[in-house]
Amino acid sequence: MSAEEVTTTEKTAIGIAHSKLILIGEHAVVHGQPAIAIPFPLIGVETVIEQVPGIIKIDSAFYHGTMDDAPESLYGIVRCINGTLDYLEMPKEDLLIRISSSIPPGKGLGSSASVAISVIRSLFAFANRTYSEQELLDLANIAETFAHGQPSGIDTLTITSNSPVWYERDLPIKYLDLKEDYYFVVADSGRVGDTRMSVESVARLLKSTPKKIQRKLERIGELTHQAKHALEKAGKHFLGHLLDEAQRELETLGVSDTGLNKLIYFARQEGALGAKLTGGGNGGCIIALAQNEVHSRQLAEKLRKYGAHAVWPFVLKKQD
Repeated sequence: MSAEEVTTTEKTAIGIAHSKLILIGEHAVVHGQPAIAIPFPLIGVETVIEQVPGIIKIDSAFYHGTMDDAPESLYGIVRCINGTLDYLEMPKEDLLIRISSSIPPGKGLGSSASVAISVIRSLFAFANRTYSEQELLDLANIAETFAHGQPSGIDTLTITSNSPVWYERDLPIKYLDLKEDYYFVVADSGRVGDTRMSVESVARLLKSTPKKIQRKLERIGELTHQAKHALEKAGKHFLGHLLDEAQRELETLGVSDTGLNKLIYFARQEGALGAKLTGGGNGGCIIALAQNEVHSRQLAEKLRKYGAHAVWPFVLKKQD
């Protein structure tokens, strides 16, 4: 646990968490295929806990009031807070929990997981307790299960990492060593996606036409294996091709929509090496692989002018 993650004083405690992106493997990861996720440090969550007499209160952009009266959209976080307090054997009173997030919810950027991890870190700091990574993941999963129904676990793992994550359910986590720096642009469609609904729609497809959909999920798995090779050895041009291929499969699964497709096709037209949706789809964000740093800034500006709700150019750096 580094100093930048948590600070504490007598009466307050702070916990922070960055965001995440799925690079490749969405939806297939829920059904046993691998996925690659990358930390997204440009946006994140800060939770500040203050000791204030009385029942627990939450102060956030979406809700101000007692935890007991929180709206359904915060039920996952409320359960996470209660679960963490139980785990820490802390009384459920005398706390003001201020949650400040720059992560737009429902965009596939790990908003719910980032909030959960930030809150858990702040509660551990308030209790003057250290935590293991496994404790953090287990407690965050309380919120993730409510948000996504059957979470893969990849969000929480990536939000607690500074390196790209190779994730396969029930297998040890791997962290990828990059061949070079990769310049990306993330563009927000401006529409909220419902990850849980998208996951459930793919599950229904799998049930109704199992052979066809299983082949598509396995194909996404193959592309993810190739993307690992691209990141570590083959480089950005091969990676871009794989991102385009993965997008085609996601479109056939019905999780991409017209708004996302327009942004994706525009990015390709403007020189992106590859582009696809990121996260659950049907709203949310796209990720485009730029040619270099200058191109990433130019592409970001063009996407902004084209109508993207928000745009973030960023670099995934090779570790020294």
